[in-house]
Amino acid sequence: MSLSPAGAAEVVVPVLVRDLTPADLPACAWSGSATHLVHVAHELERAAAGEVDYLAVCTPAGLPVAIGGVDYQAAAGAGTLWQLGVLPALQSCGLGTVLIRAAEDRIRSRGLRRAELGVEESNPRARALYERLGYVAYGSWPDSWDVETPDGSLRRYETVCTLMRKALT
Repeated sequence: MSLSPAGAAEVVVPVLVRDLTPADLPACAWSGSATHLVHVAHELERAAAGEVDYLAVCTPAGLPVAIGGVDYQAAAGAGTLWQLGVLPALQSCGLGTVLIRAAEDRIRSRGLRRAELGVEESNPRARALYERLGYVAYGSWPDSWDVETPDGSLRRYETVCTLMRKALT
């Protein structure tokens, strides 16, 4: 541990990247609503079938602090990253980079040489991360999904995403 001039302590904690499991879902409540976690559980079924990979960046205690998927059926010849999220209190600590690099390794391991993703136009911080990691915008696409409101009802969320890709070597 070291102290900065302002007296703040800095602690370095190793992380492990592994497959997300159904047993992890209760610890992932930070990533979205109960409805979102139901969708993640469905994606874990797809992972068991080999259609996707769903990764977790975990602390030494095994708690997921970043999660995200790679879909191998969304775009021919590519792995499509989606549902990427980092525990809000740990954003800007490099965990998103660890997650994305691990996802790219999974894509390469399947013999694919391109990664794709969509980022909401209203999320310039995430887009800046993807650009730093070598992703290039190539278009935009309207997207929508159901979100859970505070009263538990569902409403359709609509947005526009910038489509980005990266050649993997």
